[in-house]
Amino acid sequence: GPQPSISNSEGDLLFLLDSSGSVSYYEFSRVKEFMWDLVQPFAFGPKDVQTSIIHISTTPTMEFPFDRYLSSGTLQQAIRDTQQLMGDTNTGKALSYAKEKFFSDEAGARPDVPKVLVWVTDGFSTDDISEPMQLLKDMGVTVFIVSTGRGNYLELSAAASQPPEKHLHFVDVDDLPIITKELRDAILDVIQANRLHAVDITSSSFRLMWPKLLSQETGYYTLEYAPIDDLARKRTNQVSGAHTSLMLSNLAPETTYEVALIPESNVHYFPPQTTRVTTLAEEISPAQVLISESGPHSFHVSWAPTLDSVIGYQILYGPLPGNSVKLLEVDGKHNSTVVENLAPNTTYLVTVTAIYKSGREKSLSAKACTQEEGSKVRHLRFEDMGPNTLKASWDSADGKVLGYRVRCRRQTGPSSVISVSPQIHSVLLTDLASGTTNKVCVKPMYKNQPGKGLCRMVHMQP
Repeated sequence: GPQPSISNSEGDLLFLLDSSGSVSYYEFSRVKEFMWDLVQPFAFGPKDVQTSIIHISTTPTMEFPFDRYLSSGTLQQAIRDTQQLMGDTNTGKALSYAKEKFFSDEAGARPDVPKVLVWVTDGFSTDDISEPMQLLKDMGVTVFIVSTGRGNYLELSAAASQPPEKHLHFVDVDDLPIITKELRDAILDVIQANRLHAVDITSSSFRLMWPKLLSQETGYYTLEYAPIDDLARKRTNQVSGAHTSLMLSNLAPETTYEVALIPESNVHYFPPQTTRVTTLAEEISPAQVLISESGPHSFHVSWAPTLDSVIGYQILYGPLPGNSVKLLEVDGKHNSTVVENLAPNTTYLVTVTAIYKSGREKSLSAKACTQEEGSKVRHLRFEDMGPNTLKASWDSADGKVLGYRVRCRRQTGPSSVISVSPQIHSVLLTDLASGTTNKVCVKPMYKNQPGKGLCRMVHMQP
């Protein structure tokens, strides 16, 4: 669903997008989706977040300047319309170009706002990145790196801002959504660091954070807050100068609050800082139902949030089509269960119902598919067929296979995906450079979902 809007964040956010020929069309489109998901909750504008994209190719190219798209809708369309340029992977050139644009009025960059670079890469570059990347970091740019390929960990961890565990992610292109929230929160830590802002927002509370301006000896803070449609209900808190945060609670749901932080210093004058924070709608459960760990005879059901006002959950499940339904009951303190003794290769309708202490009930449904039994490729083998060429062959998977998908991730050169009919159990893999290690995965395809893949690393002898 849509993310709650994030305001009171000011910074120039630049995406360094691998647009070279080493990236497949599919990978490029998934990265564009990831970029939009990452920035979608931000507020855009000259006093908020501004975003730009630079392509990595033979020659670096700016897709649009920072100050062109200042609304969520126009930026989303601009990211969708971004076309892959192909060409070489000259990342070093693109980094030098990025340094120039990050501080350029012509590119719409702003002085004195935090600068963040997000480099999405398949882990391969044809030129040196260390010197231009260090120059960027020396000028105050925070560098996040997302590697979707076989990038050298030592090289990339040196290129990312420190510590690497916060600024460097290795993830398959299909799993990019897994890191979206973690990366967004890390970016927010950078672009909100010098402003009053709210975190941990719920329907009845939020935590205010602000930069360290005072100490216990030099003064105290006065915090004032009130609903914007009823400023007469203003409340005031005073906290020690040693504090940099305060939790506000007992707030009204779906209400926008005007908040002011007034540093009362006996040494320097600090101007007040203000922000607006909107509490969330009153929580209901379940608001989300997730199906995972699907096998031939079972799957895992989880839901969120878990609330103190819920005494228990009922899980109804039955095959589609059909009218046979079974019931599981789960204690209100738990948020997941395993549904077992199911038929393979079958679609089920799962309904999770929360029973509140008041007697009220709330339900949410999801569909789940069990896998075919033994839906896994076995015995993936390789045979040398001459220079730079291998034959990959495998034993057939069980069940009604519609075909096989063979993915080859090359250490050098573009990745490739080959789809073959169910009768075919081998393919030729070409353009495998000598001395390289390549990853080959074979997956059986079924009507409802892919089966389990089998992957092997294969080394080409020099």
